[in-house]
Amino acid sequence: MVESLRGAGVVVTGGGGGIGAALARRFAAAGARVVVNDLDEGRAVGLAEEIGGVAVVGDASTVVGAAMDALGGAVDVYCANAGVATGGSEAAEDAIWDLAWDVNVMAHVRAARALLPGWLERGGGRFVSTVSAAGLLTMIGAAPYSVTKHGAYAFAEWLSLTYRHRGLKVHAVCPQGVRTDMLDATGSAGDLVLRPTAIEPAEVADALFKGMAEDRFLILPHPEAAGYYRLRASDPDRWLSGMNHLQRTWEDKG
Repeated sequence: MVESLRGAGVVVTGGGGGIGAALARRFAAAGARVVVNDLDEGRAVGLAEEIGGVAVVGDASTVVGAAMDALGGAVDVYCANAGVATGGSEAAEDAIWDLAWDVNVMAHVRAARALLPGWLERGGGRFVSTVSAAGLLTMIGAAPYSVTKHGAYAFAEWLSLTYRHRGLKVHAVCPQGVRTDMLDATGSAGDLVLRPTAIEPAEVADALFKGMAEDRFLILPHPEAAGYYRLRASDPDRWLSGMNHLQRTWEDKG
């Protein structure tokens, strides 16, 4: 069972909307002191006022110090939620790949680098990584997003296997489609693959809290993703053929 969150210091990056806002609301409802981080000042401040939290505006990669100042102490839960849904193929410009790596992977690394010394010293801390099912599977039409979400999942997995005996709890949240601005930005590929089974952001927050209570690393708001993941591991050629069929369907619709 998850420990009481009353009074806990929680940081949610990308917290101004979508999944981040749902997480912030859920942690605040549990009695946590929540820092809402977002690049959009209006969204961050608006949500922080709504939930009685604190807004920290700026890049997710540099939020830890400011969040500690805002909380007046330690961060107990860090939700590495900010992400960019960069589409494109291998031909995408380096700047697009660099942005995806920086936001989807390196922001997580920088946060862990800042938080782990304190967490390991006191023997506890919780790192929540909003990965996406693209980190377990892939997403057609979005090479930079798919590759970097695989990286985010790998980093969360590495943190868990390396530090769980020292009190670190890590959760990788891997939803498929979620009704957010990011889903809208995926265009026709998202309409084909994600939108038919898309869920609300609050359902992702519900899945996380259930997973925290059960002390699970992998959180699947879409339970059917487990079957796809098993097929990918047990019969990769069959799985790739199925994904290629989706790719060809998308191309034909385009």
